[in-house]
Amino acid sequence: MGGADRARALEIFAEVVRRGSFSAAGRALDLTPSAVSRAIDRIEERLGVRLLLRSTRALTLTAEGQAYHQAARRILTDLDDAEQQIADQGAPRGRLRVSAALSHGRLCVVPLLGAFARLYPHILVDIALTDTPVDIAAGQADVAIRFGPLADSTLTARKIGENGRMIVASPDYLAQFGTPQVPEDLYRHNCLNFNFRRAEPVWPFRRDGRVFSLTVKGGIEANNGETLGQLAALGIGIARVGAFSVVSDLAEGRLVPILEAFNPGDVEVIHAVFAGGGNTPARVRAFVDFIAASLR
Repeated sequence: MGGADRARALEIFAEVVRRGSFSAAGRALDLTPSAVSRAIDRIEERLGVRLLLRSTRALTLTAEGQAYHQAARRILTDLDDAEQQIADQGAPRGRLRVSAALSHGRLCVVPLLGAFARLYPHILVDIALTDTPVDIAAGQADVAIRFGPLADSTLTARKIGENGRMIVASPDYLAQFGTPQVPEDLYRHNCLNFNFRRAEPVWPFRRDGRVFSLTVKGGIEANNGETLGQLAALGIGIARVGAFSVVSDLAEGRLVPILEAFNPGDVEVIHAVFAGGGNTPARVRAFVDFIAASLR
């Protein structure tokens, strides 16, 4: 008999002893009395001993049957305990450490956490906003939300959205310094740039189906798009930023897009990165599913 068959046989035997008859055990287990009887016969044949003495009035355990019953109860109890422990581990609960970029985390991820907490009250979300990459494999976070190309690794990456880019300026700035009509006009403007190493030193454009780049200069640099958008909204200069970081400024008229006819349409893919595989905790799966559905 296979392991599953033997566990089922133990369950049937224990139920027969508890109910005192084949028919009562069959009703509890949704089996016919004859199926219950055959299961007991197979156990006795395999063991080579009589476990139950049958009569028209009752079933009586033999000495071997009593020993087998004690062992069966212990094994079934251990199996129930093991399954319950695994079920508890699989339920969405426990501390969930999330790493997100400063601007995207503050503007897009943090506003969603209240709804997530209401859906999963047993998960404690521990979120850190930083533009410094964290090492998930080393246990620094359970989930990291990352932009752009990913390095090869054994981690699982799930796409949760895209970040389009646009060039923006405030109406006041444009009224004072003029609105650029073609990309080359930016040479005469204060263009605000990123200061981190992976930032492109040039701004890309598309004209007549051809992508080209211009080197632009300005008086202020920052490490996140939210700050650059804020500076642009204050009328300090022109910025090229992720669309997510200026949604409210665009909606409320503090910023307007410019040079859209030359937008190359480049996007950064946004991923949720985590240790995948069959051992991924339920709290990680729940968060990744939630954030993917919410951000798309």
